[in-house]
Amino acid sequence: MEIIKRILSEIGNFLGLHIYKGVTLGTLISIVLGIFISFYILKFIRKWVTRRMPMEDKLKFKGIFKFVNYLVYILVVITVLNSAGINLTVLLTASAALFVGLGFALQYLFQDIISGILIILDQSLHVGDIIEMEGKVARVEDIKLRTTRAITRDDKVLIIPNHKFLTENILNYTQNRRVTRESVKVGVAYGSDTRLVTKLLLEAANEQNGVLRSPQPTVLFDDFGDSALLFILNFFVRDSFGDPTTKSEIRYRIDKKFRENGVTIPFPQRDVHIYKTGGES
Repeated sequence: MEIIKRILSEIGNFLGLHIYKGVTLGTLISIVLGIFISFYILKFIRKWVTRRMPMEDKLKFKGIFKFVNYLVYILVVITVLNSAGINLTVLLTASAALFVGLGFALQYLFQDIISGILIILDQSLHVGDIIEMEGKVARVEDIKLRTTRAITRDDKVLIIPNHKFLTENILNYTQNRRVTRESVKVGVAYGSDTRLVTKLLLEAANEQNGVLRSPQPTVLFDDFGDSALLFILNFFVRDSFGDPTTKSEIRYRIDKKFRENGVTIPFPQRDVHIYKTGGES
């Protein structure tokens, strides 16, 4: 019994060794054990929450849980230090100016992180979505906790801070479905056979690879322009990211069919009237 008491006393003395300003070895070990236990508890929670999620969403939630892990670890350290009787008020007061500076420096970081969490939770953006932002069209390739990576049509990488998805107007071409409606505008000379023009435009769309047969392409007689009769060819595609190439091919077909059938695409015309003033000398 005396041996056990002596051993416990030695252990108590060992754990009570002061390392730095009131922080004992026992406190340090408690912090390590607290972080170790928290790690496995959080890991279990993450697996339980994501057990039925698709692999894509699992990868997104890993980023969220990394952020949660850091917060829990900080709370564990503060709780252990406070339980050990260490007064953190002096430390926090002395670091107030530093925290204020860090707060201003990290405000956009936390704003992006919170925005990233909201994007993942409300499923407002998915990998593969086609978006338009500041006049640039891009396909979303990766959604991370702080930023979203997208590839533009000219194969450039667009790094978008996540807070922009909540503070700015961004077009999502494929939010509702993958199929999108596109259009090509063309003008023909006055006096052209409008029914023939409609027939040729539909043929150009139906012959183009990538244009869907259902919903069917449609033609609108849009307006009587200053120099031309204006038509709009509407059609549907599954890949709006490749839309410029599809439109270009359709315009080639329209030009060829118009030439073969004698339909003229006019250029802008202006009448210039010259008035002579004054008497002849």
